[in-house]
Amino acid sequence: MSSVTVPPAAHARDRSPWPFAVALLLAAVVATWLNLHRALPASGWRGLLPGADPDDMQRVVILYSFLPRLAVSLIAGVALSVAGALFQHVLRNPLAEPTTLGVAAGASLAMTLSTLWFPAWLLVHRDVIALAGAVLAFGVVFAIAWAHALSPLVLILAGLIVTLCAGSIASVLALFFNQGLLGVFLWQSGALNQNSWDVALTLLPRVAVGIAITALLVKPLSVMAVGDDAARALGVSLRGLRLVALLFGTLLSAWIVSALGVIGFVGLAGPALARLNGARTLGRRVTWGAIIGALLLWLADQAVQPFPFVPTGVATALLGAPLLLWLLRQLHDTPATHRHDGPVRISAARRPLMRVLIAFAGLACLALAAVLVSRGVHGWRIDTPGSLGRLAELRVPRVLGALAAGAMLSVAGILIQRLSANPMASPEILGISAGASLGLIALLFAVHAPGGALQLAAASIGALLALLTMLMLARRSGFSPERLVLTGIGLSTAFSALAALLMASGDPRMATMLAWMAGSTYGVGGLQAAGALLVCAVLLPVSLLCARALDVMPLGDTVARALGLDVARTRLWLLLAAAVLSAAATLIIGPISFVGLMGPHLARMARLRRPVAQILGGAFIGAALLVLADWIGRNVLFPYQMPAGLLATFVGGPYFLFLLWRDRH
Repeated sequence: MSSVTVPPAAHARDRSPWPFAVALLLAAVVATWLNLHRALPASGWRGLLPGADPDDMQRVVILYSFLPRLAVSLIAGVALSVAGALFQHVLRNPLAEPTTLGVAAGASLAMTLSTLWFPAWLLVHRDVIALAGAVLAFGVVFAIAWAHALSPLVLILAGLIVTLCAGSIASVLALFFNQGLLGVFLWQSGALNQNSWDVALTLLPRVAVGIAITALLVKPLSVMAVGDDAARALGVSLRGLRLVALLFGTLLSAWIVSALGVIGFVGLAGPALARLNGARTLGRRVTWGAIIGALLLWLADQAVQPFPFVPTGVATALLGAPLLLWLLRQLHDTPATHRHDGPVRISAARRPLMRVLIAFAGLACLALAAVLVSRGVHGWRIDTPGSLGRLAELRVPRVLGALAAGAMLSVAGILIQRLSANPMASPEILGISAGASLGLIALLFAVHAPGGALQLAAASIGALLALLTMLMLARRSGFSPERLVLTGIGLSTAFSALAALLMASGDPRMATMLAWMAGSTYGVGGLQAAGALLVCAVLLPVSLLCARALDVMPLGDTVARALGLDVARTRLWLLLAAAVLSAAATLIIGPISFVGLMGPHLARMARLRRPVAQILGGAFIGAALLVLADWIGRNVLFPYQMPAGLLATFVGGPYFLFLLWRDRH
């Protein structure tokens, strides 16, 4: 099994976690006192004393809402931290926890499916349903990581992609069953609101049993620290021990998800902060991690109570994503963990120009068919250009917008993959599209009714800042492929959590962003489509003019400089082009679609490996993918419509997992 080590400085020797825990406790107590003081005036404290009027509403709110909420935050913090400590020790990965391994997302998706089609099961088998979803999601992650000798980075990468895939499935369901899932939306965001002691009293004995079993596992699990061979010599059954520990970690996570929803990163933060504050043995990490996790969730939940529109799960994601990025600096993979062949082979396909011409003709036919072929109340039909009438004003801009966005995402993906020598890089995965969306959201809050040029500028600045931040964070690892992607996903998580916070604010300006965040082309008009085509027409030739640089830079900075290339200036201009392409595409199709990953890969599968052929072919393939996704979303489930970006994500996430599995040793 691959191992992960933490530098000695991260162990914080000769320190005890108790000062840090006391500081958290004091902060949580102060926040709780402030919330109670706001809820109860000075004269109202008497209402909590025995013998007070039982019908007093302030007393009822405190005893049956505030205090149960505090209790479940403590119980959930303990359970998630213990689960995280088990995952981290067994998998030898300090980034493992229910959220990053896809366990929470699997349980949440299973609960959503059951709510729609088997609601009666939730009354009797709620925990079984959550556990089944969690086990299935973790099984997919574990199978992919097993093919890579349980590489820590691949394990986390697969877990985060499984989480994204589960989220896309839930989003598809939300489009068709919005009213039936209103309660599920609030639950999935990790809101800890309570109206009785039922949840706390249900969770307490289960978590207590899980902790008791974990205490029994601590000693045999500690033997694993001496190495697999030594542990076997001592008579410890490693396979069975690992399976039992992973099962109980998954069970604890499923219990919390089924009762409270997804509360991310507490299982990461509790054990990690315990370790960084001096808890070096497994027993101390479990104990102090549970204490710190409980205090963290208590503090986070108290901090968001003055802002009722902010779910606790969003707050923990905002806190946890930066922690994930910081912990990446402490992660040291074994040399055999990842194989770096580079994404570029210098050999060229035969007759690449003919392949590009065929792709162009196919794209033109596909775009024409997307405009003319449709499904209506009377079934499928083929319109003629003369009979379209006003329908042309709706269909043509959408098709052209999807075409331009797909081409730009694919070209941006090619630029980023060649600059980073990373075949798994793309604007969506590296957080660039999320940065563009965050820049656009910030603009909407700052400027009333911004124009198209201002939107493009704001989105481009956000995309460029995200790209530069990701590169600076990944520079320490030498831009290793898995580390670069994982850093980008951490950034994307942080941006997405911040965007979710703004979306939850209730601001009416954010209501217009919902369809766009899903990747819809519904609102694309002629002006937007023309602007996207203009950006594509300008930057595509610029990318082609940089073909020599794109051919040389994957060979390394030293070779590029020896060949007379100004590496710093060339990289900056290419990164700027990738950021503008990503931003312009994001304005059309939303922040996630995976086209920037699939387009370059499909171009290489078509043997278009030289820069000019790959850029042209990748642009056509990316455009075709989004045009096809938009057409399918408009027609196949008529009268319902599915956003093109969401449909592409639905396909692109599993494709990314397939690429991970295929690249096994």
